[in-house]
Amino acid sequence: MNAGRTLRLATRGSAQARTQAQAVADALMAANPGSTVELVFVETLGDRTQHDNVPLHTIGGQGVFVKEVQSAVLRGDADMAAHSAKDLPSLTADGLHLAAFCARRDARDVLIGSTLAGLANGAPVATGSVRRRAQLKVGRPDLHFLELRGNIHTRLGKVPEGGAIVMAAAALQVLDLVSEISDYLPPASFVPSPGQGCVAVECRVDDDDIAALLATIDHVPTRLAVEVERAFLAELGSGCSMPVGAHAADGRLTVFLGAADGARHITESIMLPSDHELAVARSAELARSLHDQLQ
Repeated sequence: MNAGRTLRLATRGSAQARTQAQAVADALMAANPGSTVELVFVETLGDRTQHDNVPLHTIGGQGVFVKEVQSAVLRGDADMAAHSAKDLPSLTADGLHLAAFCARRDARDVLIGSTLAGLANGAPVATGSVRRRAQLKVGRPDLHFLELRGNIHTRLGKVPEGGAIVMAAAALQVLDLVSEISDYLPPASFVPSPGQGCVAVECRVDDDDIAALLATIDHVPTRLAVEVERAFLAELGSGCSMPVGAHAADGRLTVFLGAADGARHITESIMLPSDHELAVARSAELARSLHDQLQ
């Protein structure tokens, strides 16, 4: 199957995206001797709009880092696409199939520049995520928030004086930069974005050969967890502007949902049924319940 064929893997061109896509390519070639995988670099709307004065949610929010990469696969310019799973919209694009979820890295958020306890009253914290701001405000309403955009190395150079920036631990793991981390934020309180820490790979729905190839690197425990998290997000709808977190681990689902006005929030943790379909349904049910409570 696909022996001797060069397979094309679409990805963004950032250092993080290139590195994690190359890891996917290496895993595919190791699991399927005789196959060759080359990277196809694609610039996205999110890449073209990397200014701190342009908040991510104002240019489209979810999907701004994936749509052009997905289009490359749909056009036939690539056979598959690698994404940070947290960047994917809750509903899979028409014509595409999420064929592999790679083993998850550390899903936690982290601070760089200071520990949370070490931040003085009113200290500046830079993040472009409405979820991260909402969660930090719960325990530290005194913090002063700044916008933060750019690639990993650019953001590391923007730690405000006397303050910190918030990033995903997995992004720093990918680039071997964990030494920059000042504090790991506990996921029970700082609930990560659905899919955070996982790389997902898509292919066309009618490409059975590529789907079979990707099945060789699919990490089932990660897939099951991320599908439960994505069910929570999907139930809220693609137009949801509320801060959302969902993290499934060790048989539990922990979620965070904030009101759009930022005045209220709910963090809840539940045991998940052992049956996967029931777990997905329970996640969606919880989303409906919390959404109604915040209306």
